Amino acid sequence: MTAIPIRKLNDGTALPAIGYGTPSVDAKRAEELFGLALDAGYRLIDTAQAYGNEDVVGRAVNRSSVPREEIRVQTKVPGRDHGYVETLKSFERSRAALDLDYVDIYLIHWPNPGYDKYVETWRAMIELRDKGLVRSIGVCNFTYAFIERLERETGVLPALNQVERHPLFPNADQVRFDTARGIATESWSPLGRGHAFIGEPEIERAAAAHGVTPGQVVLRWQVQGGSVPIPFSTRPERIVQNLDVFGFALTREEMAAISGLERGRIWGQDPSETNYL
Repeated sequence: MTAIPIRKLNDGTALPAIGYGTPSVDAKRAEELFGLALDAGYRLIDTAQAYGNEDVVGRAVNRSSVPREEIRVQTKVPGRDHGYVETLKSFERSRAALDLDYVDIYLIHWPNPGYDKYVETWRAMIELRDKGLVRSIGVCNFTYAFIERLERETGVLPALNQVERHPLFPNADQVRFDTARGIATESWSPLGRGHAFIGEPEIERAAAAHGVTPGQVVLRWQVQGGSVPIPFSTRPERIVQNLDVFGFALTREEMAAISGLERGRIWGQDPSETNYL
């Protein structure tokens, strides 16, 4: 089993350097996959109300032989539940679905600036953290302006920020901002949901040079570049393989070449303009 490095968050808690994503997938198959991920060595499991699988994640965690205190479960408040009271109620729905006494990491899924309730949502999350129901609080898809407003109006910075990041969209400015503020950056869809950059010559050359797969190169580029990737796979061998990215290092030239593939967001989901319920 691969030993996963640990990162310290700005609230003093620990975060594994790689996690397992859980987008929507058939419930019966999902429980098997999530259990397999825990057995393989993943200790960070990412879910969300929007994925409709919090109950399956909870069952996998509760039935696992891995001690609960070793697993970091993170879920997210959806846009439809933004607001102080709404967030408190939404959290209880998530906790009930997960069937857990506490949630390790609770995130705002999208800032939804068109509704302008994310600060009140953040105040509720601070309360949940202070009560011990949540260990760490953070955000997803937040730009510098959104994060600066949270700090200005509440005095509390997120522990982490989960954003789109992959070779076609390195999101380097956001990573630098987060790092400067002590905020960990997580990468959703770190492999680009199967987009063609896996076949890029720069990635293929690095894979051949290090005797690894192109996917492993991309995940290594993620962790070496300062982010925590949350890959997902339904293939058991790939689930294990995606963890094995800590035994080699990319050269400075390889890192630069992969970052040079930048073309922009794949799906055009600009957080400054996007509102998801």
